[in-house]
Amino acid sequence: AINDLYHYNYYEKGDTKMNKKKFLMLLPMFAMTLSSCGPQINWKEHLEDYVFEMDFHPGFNILQLTDIHWNVNSSTTSSKHYLDLVLEEASKHVDGKIDLIELTGDQFMLANKYHVNTFLNYFEEKAEEFDFKYAIIWGNHDRHGLYSPNWLAKKYKEAKHCLYAEPDDDLYGRSNFVINLMAGNAVKWQIANLDSGASFSESPLSIGRDYDYIRQDQVDWWVMENEAAGKAPTIAYYHIPQQDNMEAWNMIHEDGLALKQNFFKLEGFADAGKPEYASSFLTTGSELGSLKAAFMGHAHNVDWTATYKDVVLGLGVKTGTELYYAHIDPEDTTPELQEGLALVNASLPADQKINEKFDLIGASLVTIKDASNFNLEHLYLNEREGTDFVRWVKY
Repeated sequence: AINDLYHYNYYEKGDTKMNKKKFLMLLPMFAMTLSSCGPQINWKEHLEDYVFEMDFHPGFNILQLTDIHWNVNSSTTSSKHYLDLVLEEASKHVDGKIDLIELTGDQFMLANKYHVNTFLNYFEEKAEEFDFKYAIIWGNHDRHGLYSPNWLAKKYKEAKHCLYAEPDDDLYGRSNFVINLMAGNAVKWQIANLDSGASFSESPLSIGRDYDYIRQDQVDWWVMENEAAGKAPTIAYYHIPQQDNMEAWNMIHEDGLALKQNFFKLEGFADAGKPEYASSFLTTGSELGSLKAAFMGHAHNVDWTATYKDVVLGLGVKTGTELYYAHIDPEDTTPELQEGLALVNASLPADQKINEKFDLIGASLVTIKDASNFNLEHLYLNEREGTDFVRWVKY
């Protein structure tokens, strides 16, 4: 309700800045709106409201697209063309088909309703064409739009092929739900989707903050969902990298530990670096034994991945050319770039090694091989005259 008032005040009336007198006049309306809201459900008593099911099969393919960032200046024609290339390349690359697409936040930034509708119509059409489902989680910039967040959530819920749950509950965040991959009555794998928050609060009590983190009640919620699924092996998707990402990097580069790593780490990544923002999600999942991987977005210049506390912890490749992204130049002597290039080339056959400039954009692919193993690959795809630049790199 607060977001609806925000939407009304800023956009439907065409105002360019908040009028102080108008804001003070609206305070009583805030109070009335809050008092008129119905009771929220207790998430502990409604765990089933957060669960989707899909049929599991060996070779189940999950394509991660992240930070697409459609906005009011986006050309939907060119943006859809790039997504076409990614979907066609991924479908050609896998055995079978893409089963699930994970859209891991910042689908939009300062977008309007036309762009939202065009985006969802596109994925609905492609879901019919390629026979996949798609799951959506919130990023920080999805909340910055010419619409209310409640309207956007409603559009997600209404889309036929979209897996999205947001009960009216007391659980922190919006896009907290699980997708159980079923073989008969047994959960073989669980895909956990979590809202890692935003750069501002949706509560009237806290207008701003330095990004956000996965809260303890979300961790407790996933633990209960996972236990209800028989502690099935889990892959988690969320938007904002947590403090564990920085800890893993420091363990490799400061403490000299031989953690497995790959891809490009070209800028700082993690939450705001404040102890009070540290999440227990990865530690809890590792101790539980069921969290096998956690993938996120948010950091456009990074697609780095490491195995940390027995969990594959990774950044997804930014999808598309909106906003900024990294430019990889083999002649650049920056240590981080050269290290990433060496790691990537070590996994490529001789005729595929990268010795030319390219942009760090594309997608990430997880293939669940069986009841306990999965593969991870990153796709770098640049449109070029003649033949596009395409590299699949294995972790």
